[in-house]
Amino acid sequence: MPFTASRNLRALYFVKIAKWMNLVMPIIVLFYKSNGLSMREVFTLQAVYSVTIMVLEIPTGYFADILGRKRSILIGACLGFGGYLIYSFSYGFWQFAVAETILGISASLVSGADSAMLYDTLVASNRSEEYTRFEGRVSSIGNFAEALAGIIGGLIAVISLRTPYFVQTIVSLIAIPAALFLQEPPVKLAPRKPGVKDVIRIVLKAIHGDVKLKWNIIFSSVTGASTLTMAWFAQPYFSKIHLQVEGFGFVWAALNLIVGFAAFYAWRVEKRFGPGKTTLFFTLTLIASYLLLSFVNSFYGLFILAAFYIARGIATPTLRDYINRISVSEERATILSVRNFVIRLIFATLGPLYGWCTDQYGLSRALFIAGIVFGLLSIISLFFFLKYKTYSA
Repeated sequence: MPFTASRNLRALYFVKIAKWMNLVMPIIVLFYKSNGLSMREVFTLQAVYSVTIMVLEIPTGYFADILGRKRSILIGACLGFGGYLIYSFSYGFWQFAVAETILGISASLVSGADSAMLYDTLVASNRSEEYTRFEGRVSSIGNFAEALAGIIGGLIAVISLRTPYFVQTIVSLIAIPAALFLQEPPVKLAPRKPGVKDVIRIVLKAIHGDVKLKWNIIFSSVTGASTLTMAWFAQPYFSKIHLQVEGFGFVWAALNLIVGFAAFYAWRVEKRFGPGKTTLFFTLTLIASYLLLSFVNSFYGLFILAAFYIARGIATPTLRDYINRISVSEERATILSVRNFVIRLIFATLGPLYGWCTDQYGLSRALFIAGIVFGLLSIISLFFFLKYKTYSA
C-alpha cells in the first residue's frame, strides 16, 4: 500500500483523542480521597506512574526507533485499555499502583513514538517545516478532547466517582484500531548496530555529548515538569476556592480549551516573536502563575490558571519542534524519550514533596515552594538554552 501522509495524520489524531479524552481527570483526586487516600498518597501514585515511564521511557523509545513506531504505539494502546480496565475494579492504594504501572508502560510506548511518527511523516512528504503547525494541531485536538471529557466526566461523576473509569475504559479502545491504521514513513535511516551500546551512545549524546541537545532537553524538561505538576495542584485549588464538584468538569474543560487554542496558534506566535521572546514569555508566565496562586484564594485565581494554560499551550508544540529540529530521524524517538524521562524524573522527585507539603502546611505554601523551585530551574536552564541557540541545528 503506497504511503500517504493524510492517512497517518488522521490516525494520529484518533490516537491523541483516545490518549487525552481523559474522563477521570476532573474528579481523580476526589476519587482517590473517596477511597481513603491522602494527598501524599495521591502524589506518590503519580510518582509511581512517573517512575514507570522514567525507567522504560528510553528503552521503549529505542524500541520504536528500531522495531517501528507503529508497533510501539499499538502495544501501548492495548496496555492503556488494560490499565483502565483494572482501575475500574480497584479500591485501594496498591491496586491503583498496579493500574498506574500498566498505564505508565502504555504511556512510555506511545510517548516519543507518536511525535517521531508525525515528524517523519512530514519529512517523507517534504513538509518538515510545518511540524510546529501540525504538532500544535494534534496537541489542540488532544486538549479539545480533554475539554469535552472534562464536561462529560464531571457530569457522569454525579452517578458515582467510579463511573468515569468505566467509560474511560471504552474510550481507550479507540487507540487500537487507530494504531493499526498507521503506516511507517519511508525515510532513509543511517546504518546502525542495534543493542545496549547503541542506546547508551544516544543517551550520552543527548545529555552530555551534544551541548545543544543537552540544554534543549533540560529546559524543555523543567518546563514540562512544571506544567505536569500544576495539573495535580488544580483540583485541590478548585476545592480551596469552594468550587462545586459538578463545576470541576466545566472549569477543567475551559482550561483545556484554552490550552487547545493556544497550541493551535503556537506556530504563529513563535513565527511572529521568535524563539527568544516566545520562550521567555511562557517561562515567566508559568513561574508567576505558581507564585500568584499561592496568594490568591478566590475565583480570581481561575484567571491566573487560564494564563498558565495559555503558556502551556504555546510551550508544548514549540519545544517539541525545537528538539525535532536538532535530532536525526533514526534517533528521534529515543531522544524525545530522553526528554520525557527527565520530565518524569523531576516530577517523581518533587511531586511527593509537594504532596507532603500540601498535607502538612497547606496548598498555598506548596504552590509557593513549587514556584520558587521551578522558577530557579527554569531561569538557569533558559539562559543556557538561549546561549547555545538550541532551537536550531
